Order: sequence, then structure tokens, then C-alpha cells
Amino acid sequence: MSAPKPCLLVFEDGEVHRGTHFGHDGESLGEVVFNTAMSGYQEVLTDPSYKGQIVLMTYPHIGNTGINPEDVESDGCSLHGFVIKELSPTVSNQRATQDLSSYLDEQGIVGLQGVDTRALVRKVREAGELRAIVSSVDTDPDSLLAKVKAWPGLGGLDLVKDVTRQQAETWTEGLDGPFLPVLGQGDFGDSRPKLAVLDYGIKRNMLRGLYADGFDVTVFPGHTTAAEIQEVAPDCLFLSNGPGDPGAVAYAIETIKTLVHTGLPTFGICLGHQLTAHALGGRTIKMKYGHHGANQPVIDLTTERTEITSQNHSYMVDGDSLDDGMVEITHVNLNDRTVEGMRHKDLPLFTVQYHPEAAPGPRDAFYLFRRFREMVGQHT
Repeated sequence: MSAPKPCLLVFEDGEVHRGTHFGHDGESLGEVVFNTAMSGYQEVLTDPSYKGQIVLMTYPHIGNTGINPEDVESDGCSLHGFVIKELSPTVSNQRATQDLSSYLDEQGIVGLQGVDTRALVRKVREAGELRAIVSSVDTDPDSLLAKVKAWPGLGGLDLVKDVTRQQAETWTEGLDGPFLPVLGQGDFGDSRPKLAVLDYGIKRNMLRGLYADGFDVTVFPGHTTAAEIQEVAPDCLFLSNGPGDPGAVAYAIETIKTLVHTGLPTFGICLGHQLTAHALGGRTIKMKYGHHGANQPVIDLTTERTEITSQNHSYMVDGDSLDDGMVEITHVNLNDRTVEGMRHKDLPLFTVQYHPEAAPGPRDAFYLFRRFREMVGQHT
């Protein structure tokens, strides 16, 4: 048996972390973020919102459930590296079809294990989401540092164009099991409102939830114009999650601005929430280390109920930039008081920062699909 191959993680400030390689043999640049979920690494890996980021898992033992095709949330991996404490040598799940390392190799994702992930989390918390490189082919720290310093980072980049689908398609896959009582499937009769979904990097479980809650779902590329959406005459609009700097996706902001002001019932999540804030005249701010994980507590100010949420974002809506005569903040993060949701006071429009689809994460926020369906029923 050959010795484990060395692999390095080098930050833009010159700090070096040495471990061993798994997955793809190569190197990749990205911004380091940490994810606090204790399970669901497969859903994390296939979340397009991680485009451009090197993901550090805080849970120390990763890979024990392997990989299966049912739990992937997109066509592949968009992240730029995967860093863990320890890779499980055994796959113990009857649904698994392959191990984590071979899957990452197929996806071209470099994996690093055997590093002190607690120290890395502390570094990101103190220094922020720094540029870094992970490499198993170049083990010279000076060479790797030069590559990091030459990379400009993710600010101002439109990453949606890299993860969105390229043509419209109809979605007809729903949900079963424990989700259905939350959705209340069947409560709205046989009518299925025509829902246009703008794909900025959407996860499949969001589409399943929307279809299961009674929508006739058509998914459009993120660059689809307002005129093209209006040609199909949808009854309502969904704005998906996605990666990167919302201010860089100007075409999406213009499309949303046009569509929501027609009175089209609209629900936005994550990047869709941030883009809507821009469309309403607000702004977004880069967070120090963002929210990435399945355990963020959020209070719904309209009901005074607290839910545990799954999140993945590095930007936040600046609440002070919103016109409080037009927009009401509806949800707030209980850890740092950041804006987690808003609604328009005159238009049928609401958004949340977090991911309600529970992939991974708790089902606390699944009620939002039902809230959207009820709002659409009142305006169509």
C-alpha cells in the first residue's frame, strides 16, 4: 500500500496547513468557508451556491455514508476544494453506490484531510473568508502563495452564469414521506398555478417542494429576461439560491425589478432574496465569514416563532438600505441579528435568506412553500 500523498492548504497571508490528499489529484483556488452541519455532506458538495469556495467541514468524521445518486442536489460539484479532519475508511449505508474519495475524483474536486479543522475554523472566524489554494501536485508553499496572491478573488464576479441551466425545462418530480404533512398537499384542489423558476444555482429539493405543493413548475436559466418570462404568462415567480456577489448579477436584478412591479406573486430565497433587495433599491454587504450550515436560528417576526435553518451565503442584505415605507423585515438571525427575510408592503412578494428545502438541514422552514402557495391563491 502506497503512502498517503501530501496535500497543502495555503492562505493568502502565507499560513500553511499540511495534510494528505483524497479525491482528485490537482490544485484549486477559492475562498475558504466553514460549514457547521453535522450531516448532509453530499448535499453540501452538490450545492451550486458553493461555486468558487473551498469548503471546510467542522464535523470531524466525513465519508461514512458514501455517495448515492438520490441525494445529489445538482448535476455535479461546483465547490473548489473540500477540507476535512478525517475521511472514513468505510462506507456504511445500504444506499451508497460509491465512496466519497472516488466521487470527488470523478468531479475534479481536490480533497484535503488530516488537518486541524478547529484551528482552521478559528482562523476564518478571526480573519474572514480568505483566498487560498489547496494542492496535491505542488507542495512548495512559496509557489502556492504566489498563485494565491495572483488570484483576484470572487468579489464582483458573476458566478450565476457558471451554474445555471442553459435552457428551460419542465419539472415534475415531487416529494413523499415526512414532507407532505408540512406542505398540506391537496388542500388547494386540482388547480396548479403556472410557476416560473429563475435558476441562479437551484437545488433539486426546492423544485420537488414547489411541485409537491401544487405548482406547475417550469425552470428557466438565470439570464432569462423579463420579456421572455412574460411571454409564457406565469401566475407566479420563484427566485432561487445561487453563488457569489449579488451586485455582479445586474441582468437578474433588472429582470426581477420589472417582474415584481407587475404584481406577479414572488418568493425569493438566498441569492434570490439578495437580488430582490437590489431590485427594491437596497444593497448587500460581504460578511466576514458568512452563514454556512444547518443550525442557524432565525425568528419569524410575524409569528414570533423560532426555526432552525440551513444556510449558505457570504453576503447579507443591509437592512438600513431598505425603504421601511415599502419593505418590512420579517425574519432576523438570532446569532448576529442580520436580515433573514423581508416582504413588500404593497406587492405580493416575500423573500428569505435561508434554504427552506431541508437538503441538508431541518424541516423547520418547509412551511414557506405552503405560505407561498397560499399567497399565490390569494392573487390569482
